[in-house]
Amino acid sequence: MKTGSVFVMILMFFLSVTTLTAQKGKQEFYEIRVYHLSQKAQENLIDSYLKDAYLPALHRAGIAKVGVFKPVESDTAFGKRVYLFIPFKKMDQFLKLQGVLDKDQIYFQASKDFIDAPYNSPPFSRYESILLKAFAFMPQFKAPSHSTPPSERIYELRDYESATNSKAVKKIHMFNQGGEIKLFERLGFNAVFYGEVLTGSKMPNLMYMITFPNQASREDHWKAFRNDPEWKKMSGLEEYRNTVSKVKYFFLHPTSYSDF
Repeated sequence: MKTGSVFVMILMFFLSVTTLTAQKGKQEFYEIRVYHLSQKAQENLIDSYLKDAYLPALHRAGIAKVGVFKPVESDTAFGKRVYLFIPFKKMDQFLKLQGVLDKDQIYFQASKDFIDAPYNSPPFSRYESILLKAFAFMPQFKAPSHSTPPSERIYELRDYESATNSKAVKKIHMFNQGGEIKLFERLGFNAVFYGEVLTGSKMPNLMYMITFPNQASREDHWKAFRNDPEWKKMSGLEEYRNTVSKVKYFFLHPTSYSDF
């Protein structure tokens, strides 16, 4: 092999390593907050709080796009949950957010009805907070763009649990190095994010969100995915067997005030 060719190969290797390292360095963090509701009055108060107080405060804090979603009408959770997706460039931004909000007088005034709600008339039953780290091969979230009305759009939040930590690591490897993310991209799934759960109630697990202009498009995309030769080959590999022990998915619509 010629010296020049060897040099090019070595240069390409170091460039690929540098690129991957840089890509990993940009991995975002996400909070998925799920408000659990027991009555319509709570939903109205949550909507008012998020729309008029919380999202504007997050925008002032440098978080440009926040997603707010509710279960589709056919879901038994319809009217009982509100999902909030908040992206953070760095963990430090997440850790300092409450301190930023505490100093925001506009937020303080706009959120009084929510924050100071009576103990016997709370704005929610409970809420859960899930912290995630973006996958290396999609280090930043992407807000989709659909031309259909928000009431028709489907945001599918998927939750994959694994039996052990090693199996969870292998499933994440399948998405990254194994090529599952690239397959979703090729088939046009419009992913919002892929994330490893760092803190949550169902660990070890990962979560991701894909979007479609409507339910029919969702069914067509998954049919194409299941029949794709690349998926059949990938899912048949021994190293990826039994990496997922339970799958849950939630069909959501964006609210009228969601940023995407």
